[in-house]
Amino acid sequence: MVRAIITGTGSYLPERVVTNDELAERMPQTSDEWIYSHTGIHARHIAAPNESPSDMALVAAQRALEQAGIGPDDLGMIVVSTATPDYAPTPLTSCILQDKLGADHASAFDMSAACCGFIYNLEIAKNFFSNPHFRKPILLVATEIMSRKVDWNDYRTCILFGDGAGAVVLQPDESEENAGRGIVDSVMMADGRSGKHLLLEGGCRSVDSLRHPQAHILQMGGQQVYAFAVKAIVEVVNSLMNRNNLTMDEITRIVPHQANYRIIKSAGTRLGFEDDEKFYINLELVANTASASIPIALDEMNRSGQIRRGDKLLLAGFGAGLTYGGNYIIW
Repeated sequence: MVRAIITGTGSYLPERVVTNDELAERMPQTSDEWIYSHTGIHARHIAAPNESPSDMALVAAQRALEQAGIGPDDLGMIVVSTATPDYAPTPLTSCILQDKLGADHASAFDMSAACCGFIYNLEIAKNFFSNPHFRKPILLVATEIMSRKVDWNDYRTCILFGDGAGAVVLQPDESEENAGRGIVDSVMMADGRSGKHLLLEGGCRSVDSLRHPQAHILQMGGQQVYAFAVKAIVEVVNSLMNRNNLTMDEITRIVPHQANYRIIKSAGTRLGFEDDEKFYINLELVANTASASIPIALDEMNRSGQIRRGDKLLLAGFGAGLTYGGNYIIW
């Protein structure tokens, strides 16, 4: 049996850090205390004016490839998740990244499921290894510059987001040594009926949307998204545990999409947690980096030694669409 194993992780956060105090100077109705109490966020990284999503993806990808011990020429495929591409709709950010990496032999495509894109892409990429003619490593990257898609005068949304990129290298493995490791199971779901609650206009639905002053600014129904997100995490975790006959004691960590501490805390309460120890949370200084949040968290955990071979992880994501899903990984 061919398994898909993560052999390398990488991430990138822009140099500039914007604190809550800096935001409060612009928006006096907020403060560091108010923002933190509502979100769990103290600061976020913001891309420089000359930085693009593919620039950030390149650094994260190079770090992941270095850790995996392979080069760009070894790659068979590059898959990029982004809701904030370099260009819309073309050329694809994945193709730009392929060129920057010099991965001339790799196919490339973008696949977006908003903040759930990395979750979806892990499962999609894993299944390419079922083709007996495809046995090359796959590079998965999630890269987002959400700071350019929010209204920085709207304190309800701009305080939530930051910029960054995360990457992993997936490699096929059939060895006895790695038996049981890899991406074991995934759930991928959607609630299209509720998609209107997270809206980023500017497409082809109507000509007016292209001229609308809010056409390229994220619009969010906060209460509806909050309720959906809490329910999504609980449903994903329970589904993966039930399908794989897992107990909570067997799970090393749950890595949720880093959207809002209150969402994660509420989901934990519904799952029966007395504290946050089971969750990995890094949004305090990173904020919500959309689909990049989970791979950034994985890289932090991996490089700091917080996950080790054989650890059992549950990833849980949710995002616009509305989409949600998760992965069960044995590291």
